[in-house]
Amino acid sequence: MGIMRLEATEKAELEEFRRMLLSCAAVHRRKDADTFGDRREALPARNGDVLDRMVCVTSGVSYLGIAIVNQLLVNGYSVRIIVDNEEDVEKLREMETSGEMRLNNSIVEVVMAKLTEVESLTEAFDGCRGVFHTAAFVDPAGLSGYSKAMADIEVNTSKNVVKACGLSPSVRHCVLTSSLLTCIWRDNTSDEVPRLIDHKCWSDEAVCINKKLWYALGKLRAEKAAWEIAKASGLKLITICPGLITGSDFYRRSPTSTIAYLKGVQEMYVYGLLATVSIDALAKAHVRVFEEMKKTASGRYICFDKVIERVDEVETLAAETGISAASVTGGASSSSRPQFELSNAKLTQLMLRRRRCENE
Repeated sequence: MGIMRLEATEKAELEEFRRMLLSCAAVHRRKDADTFGDRREALPARNGDVLDRMVCVTSGVSYLGIAIVNQLLVNGYSVRIIVDNEEDVEKLREMETSGEMRLNNSIVEVVMAKLTEVESLTEAFDGCRGVFHTAAFVDPAGLSGYSKAMADIEVNTSKNVVKACGLSPSVRHCVLTSSLLTCIWRDNTSDEVPRLIDHKCWSDEAVCINKKLWYALGKLRAEKAAWEIAKASGLKLITICPGLITGSDFYRRSPTSTIAYLKGVQEMYVYGLLATVSIDALAKAHVRVFEEMKKTASGRYICFDKVIERVDEVETLAAETGISAASVTGGASSSSRPQFELSNAKLTQLMLRRRRCENE
């Protein structure tokens, strides 16, 4: 199925789209739509509620965004992708042509909206039951790092997204992509710091500032602000806190976030806090957590596949990210490293519960 382009400010089109969803009718080409492809299929419905199958992904043209979009499409959702420039629209066209976007029988829409404007986002979210805010907009091509100014931008943008979700009459749930870095940066030399790090742990802002860990600071402040706004508005919010994202071609596509995440990598390695997650596993976690929000899922979820401990794991990571193994270890051996314990038990239990239900 082709991608239909929808201007967020066209309220008439939004109303038409809502009526189309509620009627469960076949998807017809609108005369004033800029349409990708030429096939039209009936919108798939599950559980008798077509509207529940329409969700929105911010920065859906990013590597993480596309991975989440693809997982949503595989699971029968229709997706509205937020972009803010024509270049991203063209990228999506190329992804459709190349097959990178797994279009099934679902609707995929491209909506022009500004992440800096609450009103623009509120209009873009209209008609969607859920929003996935990937926060991937902070990976602009050509930048060598993540600055303190970028941290401020991330905080403000996350605030806008959650505010817009709260104002939208249709949005019920929001999933925010945060980071494991919001949990691990504390005074780890202190004996009073708990050795177990799980979803209940928060990084110390002062530590992030003193070490100039702007990426960690931006994620930390953005997530905290999102929780405050969600609680005030009654919006159901879940945050996913992934380790360093890895996967085919990820570093080339998202160098800024990778480099920024790895600032302080020696200390993470020394304390047993350097964890990674594959892009596919992270995307699946986003969709599964969203689906469980109607039931028991709530709060924060730490997401990682492995903790980097062995020499061969360090070498693999170094090859994937283009950094040297020595810059990761700093000469420390695995036997000499004091260990913290990272726990993703909360997410693991949710994923296993979901798998058992599917097999029953």
